[in-house]
Amino acid sequence: MPRLKSASRVDFRSPDLEDGQHLWRMATKSRVLDVNASYAYLLWARDFAETSLIATVDDDPGGFVTGYLRPDDPESLMIWQVAVDEQHRGQGLARRMLDELVDRLTVDQGVRHLETTITADNSASIALFTSFANARGAPIERTPLFEAAMFPDGHDAELLFRIGPFPPARPDHGGVIPMTTTTEPATAIFDSLESQVRSYCRSWPAVMTHSQGATVTSEDGTEYLDFFAGAGALNYGHNNPALLEPLLDYLREGRILHSLDMHTSAKRDFLQAFSDLILEPRDLDYKVMFPGPTGTNSVEAALKLARKVTGRQHVLSFTNAFHGMTLGSLAVTGNSMKRKGAGIPLTNSSKIPYDDYFNGAVDDFMWLERVLQDSGSGVDKPAAIIVESVQGEGGLNAARLEWLKALSDLCREYDIILIVDDVQAGCGRTGTFFSFEEAGFSPDIVCLSKSISGFGLPMALTLIRPELDQFEPGEHNGTFRGHNLAFVTGRAALETYWSDDSFQKDVQAKAAELRDGLTKVAERYEGATVRGRGLLTGIAFPDVSAAGKIATAAYERGLLVETSGPEDEVLKTMPPLTVTSEELARGLAIVEEATASVLGDGNPA
Repeated sequence: MPRLKSASRVDFRSPDLEDGQHLWRMATKSRVLDVNASYAYLLWARDFAETSLIATVDDDPGGFVTGYLRPDDPESLMIWQVAVDEQHRGQGLARRMLDELVDRLTVDQGVRHLETTITADNSASIALFTSFANARGAPIERTPLFEAAMFPDGHDAELLFRIGPFPPARPDHGGVIPMTTTTEPATAIFDSLESQVRSYCRSWPAVMTHSQGATVTSEDGTEYLDFFAGAGALNYGHNNPALLEPLLDYLREGRILHSLDMHTSAKRDFLQAFSDLILEPRDLDYKVMFPGPTGTNSVEAALKLARKVTGRQHVLSFTNAFHGMTLGSLAVTGNSMKRKGAGIPLTNSSKIPYDDYFNGAVDDFMWLERVLQDSGSGVDKPAAIIVESVQGEGGLNAARLEWLKALSDLCREYDIILIVDDVQAGCGRTGTFFSFEEAGFSPDIVCLSKSISGFGLPMALTLIRPELDQFEPGEHNGTFRGHNLAFVTGRAALETYWSDDSFQKDVQAKAAELRDGLTKVAERYEGATVRGRGLLTGIAFPDVSAAGKIATAAYERGLLVETSGPEDEVLKTMPPLTVTSEELARGLAIVEEATASVLGDGNPA
């Protein structure tokens, strides 16, 4: 999808009868919008021209907004439909049209409120109208309006969004807005005051302001499809209404926010939901430890506990592993650049080959079994082995299920604690709640964070077999263990998505769509291979510079996607688990176009 160039101009005007066919064509291509008979658009162009708007981009019809003033409340504009032509999506055109129409009607008709109806799963429309309200500083109310039973065709229930009252109208642009973006003044404070250690903003320099579902909106109105999902912290999308509403209710009621490890009703409700919906159905017997709010907190607690329980110091981890940025976690991390940042030797850990490290030329655990059996090997038995089922940062290497099971068996045989780091691959990312479920074993310790809160709020768990729960009271603690807002959204996520297997099946189906689309792209380029599992999947390119260039080209086309691997050689896609098939197809189309822009068309499909 081409990005609007800086020289492009957008013109806004009221539609006339000749525009009817353009309105109808754009609506039919929108797919997610209602498709009505063409005569309806002629009626809008004739009878509601003053309360509707059509936008042209360099004289090409780009989008429209249709609405009417409520007869019982002439100060309220009811928006019936917003449509943007496929080739102009992802550029903030919908917001620009809404702004222009409301600015006009605020002056000409005294409009003070905007209303529209939206289904709860229409994340793009929710993002559009929420960002519109926030940008104007106007309150927004969401109330049920149409129940599903009212529709004979199985249509979903709809919420009424009412925005307003508006502040005074914004400055008039004369109906013409140049499509230019000036980011330097908006980012000056970051450049002058923030540490140079920042990284993601260097790849995605836009100033982000709003988000909904799989869409992130920047300060200039540009919309980005998010295949990054907060590095896995937003498995259920941005500002998910099913999680947002319980959170807002909790805040309005003046409930406790910070509580260390004291008893709270929010923690109790989360633990009960986690036990009922996650542990018991999987026949898992774990104690739950709240080690602190981040993934590296969970890993540090696991390593510390394993050493305390066994009395041994050494921990084995794997080539290309990543477990966090604090010193203990870095010691079991493979990436040399990240390890170098420690500034001191990282000891008490050794690296062993991950699955297929030798391309199948060496038996998987031959060396490890041999040195554990040989009392003369000089290798002390480790306290623990820590492993990722899918190495999210290490190149999307996905261990075979039989390899994981063999690793578990080896640890049991030699009385070594097995720690599974499920910080990124857990919470449904691979298609099951835990990434190790399909391998048929239960780790001794499991590390969870990122999406366990469901809403991007800091939270982490360390799950421990009961016999390993040997910390003395207060022997491991932290100020922000009791993040009650995260307990609220975490419980809501579990109850909304994990009360049965329907969501899991949907994630698995979307994972198949993603893998199929990435495979079609990879097949066009010699040496490119698809890696990963579930909705943690990407393409490894033989030219190690390709993935970074493709990610940049994708950003320029409205897609957020990052890289992975020791040389950033893997294009890593990680959309929300709630992503729609339409959004997946759109993101894959951008990946295909971005790849072609960097590597050429490749082999014919």
